[in-house]
Amino acid sequence: MAENSEGDLNFNLLHTHYHTGDPQLDTAIGQWLRWDKNPKTKEQIENLLRNGMNKELRDRLCCRMTFGTAGLRSAMGAGFCYINDLTVIQSTQGMYKYLERCFSDFKQRGFVVGYDTRGQVTSSCSSQRLAKLTAAVLLAKDVPVYLFSRYVPTPFVPYAVKELKAVAGVMITASHNRKEDNGYKVYWETGSQITSPHDKEILKCIEECVEPWNGSWNDNLVDTSPLKKDPLQDICKRYMEDLKKICFHREINSKTTLKFVHTSFHGVGHDYVQLAFQVFGFKPPIPVPEQKDPDPDFSTVKCPNPEEGESVLELSLRLAEKEKARVVLATDPDADRLAVAELQENGHWKVFTGNELAALFGWWMFDCWRNKSRNADVNNVYMLATTVSSKILKAIALKEGFHFEETLPGFKWIGSRIKDLLENGKEVLFAFEESIGFLCGTSVLDKDGVSAAVVVAEMASFLETMNITLRQQLIKVYEKYGYHISKTSYFLCYDPPIIKSIFERLRNFDSPKEYPKFCGAFAILHIRDVTTGYDSSQPNKKSVLPVSKNSQMITFTFQNGCVATLRTSGTEPKIKYYAEMCASPDQSNTALLEEELKKLIEALIENFLEPSKNGLIWRSV
Repeated sequence: MAENSEGDLNFNLLHTHYHTGDPQLDTAIGQWLRWDKNPKTKEQIENLLRNGMNKELRDRLCCRMTFGTAGLRSAMGAGFCYINDLTVIQSTQGMYKYLERCFSDFKQRGFVVGYDTRGQVTSSCSSQRLAKLTAAVLLAKDVPVYLFSRYVPTPFVPYAVKELKAVAGVMITASHNRKEDNGYKVYWETGSQITSPHDKEILKCIEECVEPWNGSWNDNLVDTSPLKKDPLQDICKRYMEDLKKICFHREINSKTTLKFVHTSFHGVGHDYVQLAFQVFGFKPPIPVPEQKDPDPDFSTVKCPNPEEGESVLELSLRLAEKEKARVVLATDPDADRLAVAELQENGHWKVFTGNELAALFGWWMFDCWRNKSRNADVNNVYMLATTVSSKILKAIALKEGFHFEETLPGFKWIGSRIKDLLENGKEVLFAFEESIGFLCGTSVLDKDGVSAAVVVAEMASFLETMNITLRQQLIKVYEKYGYHISKTSYFLCYDPPIIKSIFERLRNFDSPKEYPKFCGAFAILHIRDVTTGYDSSQPNKKSVLPVSKNSQMITFTFQNGCVATLRTSGTEPKIKYYAEMCASPDQSNTALLEEELKKLIEALIENFLEPSKNGLIWRSV
């Protein structure tokens, strides 16, 4: 392209055929520059073109986002595989097309849209703006839209979909991901996240509707259309009313001397956790002032994921020491997950893992149910967990007589299974995934950090009346049902072919189509490979869990009682590993169990992941 003045260049960019030598790329560039009306993202593509950055242009423009464990998620910025105004418009057009096909009453029932507090100045992209564009696409097609007038916790969207009998909903959030990311999380009419085949069908519809329709860019509709309603007050009121169903000791709560510190990690949680505490009869928790208001830069934490433990909880732990508060509650930026820390007698903080918290929640929710429903049938009661989470609920269920079920990783599987159980008249008390995602009760069919936070506060207050700490109660649970000692961590790997080769090697270990029989010195009893649908423990060698071809996941059951899983993350460039020693109640030598688990994990990493050979980046603790 000849050098011209700036004005001519812009004219040329819009009216030329591009000759990058790659026809697919030329077409994609032309489409982007014609369709994108956001000056900042359009300029990002123009600059790349002007500087001949063809590889980056190809990376940005020649692929599309797909649905992972939490909907569409990617970095904010220009390009068809990024989150931006144009890709959100395209996604919503595809949603419209699919929903119109599925629901004859779509235009009577409407659609819910919520958003968190993320944003990126360089792309003039914020969750609120993306939510407005989502609403605009649908309003332009005469669909009633329930658009929240301010940021809300993610669980409010599935809750609203169910309560308002809408056909579906979208939450614009990237939860606890790094600040550069955003996402588009889709809920079905049931109030649970979409699963297959809906995700594939929506992607097909998106592909068929890539050119923005007339009216899709008209975000003024949000202010002018009579079809837009704000569900905020109504949903908040109903949600808080429903919370009372899982409050069992309001009187103890109102008198407790315990103090709680709450951090909302620069996200949406502050106001909603304050309200939930009020509903349970508590005094308000003490907020961490530097973190209570939304900040899309998450400026006081190195990453906005409370799961990372003490290093990211620094401010809340120091405040708790100053205020003499024994329990710290941390909701992640979209308030769907919860981390908990408790000050120990030795002056150190104990940050509970997701699996440890689940042991406490499982004990608590069952105990409260038993005391409330003395004559109810325990055989009708269920708890659920994802397959990479601790088996502690299974141990409690076996002893107490209720049912325990496992699902694939991702709360979407838990939500859709709960829906089936409820439709069959069953009662689900609690469900969780080890990455600090908890669901107490079934008012929401997705993980919920707001309700989990206030339930932990009630549990701690109840235990305090007997002079027992959360940690002491955790030990009691393990002593009664058997110690479950687990460790979860991850490696970063930015090279998808390497990840694939690691898992393919395990499927062809000593010879083709042969899985390993040992991991170092540890003998393997059973192997389940959910990617291929194989399970050596089943008579027909077929996995009971549905096959999940587009993600890698292999579980090893060892002869010593340990269960370990290797899997890829659905939302980040990680290989995760999960390992747990499940002991019977008579095995109480925890030091021995911990040592055995440590050795097994070392063998797992060395023999199966080979980090140095594969250039894997260890998680920085």
